[in-house]
Amino acid sequence: MKMDTHKKIVTFGEIMLRLTPPDNLRFNQTKLFRASYGGSEANVAVSLANYGLPSEFITCVPDNRIADACLDDLRSYGVRTDHVLRHGRRLGLYYMEEAAAMRSSQVVYDRADSSFDALKPGMIDWETIFRDAAWFHWSGISAAVSASTAEVCAEAIAAARKAGLVVSCDINYRKNLWKYGKTPQEVLPPLMAQCDFFFGTDDEYEKILDIRLPKFEARDAAYQPDTAGYEAASRQVAERFPHCRGIVFGLRSVLSANHHLISGTLYTDGHLFTSRVYDIDCVVDCVGVGDAFVGGLIYGLVHHADDMQFALDFGTAACAIKNTVPGDYSQFSAEETAQLALGPVNGRIAR
Repeated sequence: MKMDTHKKIVTFGEIMLRLTPPDNLRFNQTKLFRASYGGSEANVAVSLANYGLPSEFITCVPDNRIADACLDDLRSYGVRTDHVLRHGRRLGLYYMEEAAAMRSSQVVYDRADSSFDALKPGMIDWETIFRDAAWFHWSGISAAVSASTAEVCAEAIAAARKAGLVVSCDINYRKNLWKYGKTPQEVLPPLMAQCDFFFGTDDEYEKILDIRLPKFEARDAAYQPDTAGYEAASRQVAERFPHCRGIVFGLRSVLSANHHLISGTLYTDGHLFTSRVYDIDCVVDCVGVGDAFVGGLIYGLVHHADDMQFALDFGTAACAIKNTVPGDYSQFSAEETAQLALGPVNGRIAR
């Protein structure tokens, strides 16, 4: 797969203001919140911009100072926001109580009636946006927000296909978002059928496509995943979706809130590629790590189209290293990520 790296990659979704109590405090303990911004598809756009690829984020935000600050934040990373709609009443919020040891993180969404929630087909000029683009990325979160945003996803995918773009989908199943009367099993597979690449965790594929995957039960970096099982599951997905060129499984074993093990697989052209297992025993913030995986893989698929093993290794390294920084965005360059993908994992001082 060869792609013009001068053409932009477009991502579409909702971005929100994230409010997090400092120092692992619970909501009832804090009088202060750290403010940052994030959202799955915006996180992908930031990763791609950090790697030097032209990226543009499409969304709808209100015309107020908070939304101005949000867009300024995206632009500070080099993400284009030229075609962001300014419409509606409010920017969505989410509150994040961070995990520690055996305590799980808690997320409270406040995104009803947001500008993105009110988005409808016909409001975005996809033909103009895709004129100088090569890739379009969306996720199941955008289709979960409302019936109309699911229709906008369908509209965007159709326009991207017509324009000859590569289209990728992150399943991104969020059970608390599906409130408008349709199930993700009804909505997502018809949209996925028009996509070239799928990304998702093992449990997301099981939930949405009703397939069984092997259990990823790593306890250390020496763990050997069930490659035969993942290859069989990948073939099953490929048979159901013949248009798809690449199927990615993100694998995670959670030993505690601060100790995760991650790996991944990529199935393409009838062959399964697997990455090494990363043992991350001091997770700082696991929000956005799947998006870092997606951004890293897209970069690898674009820049290393003749080396699928490196593309997967780069994506898995991007996922692993994102765990070490707070906030939704990955903060690493292509050089730093490639160094981790190719070299030893030791955390020594670079000087």
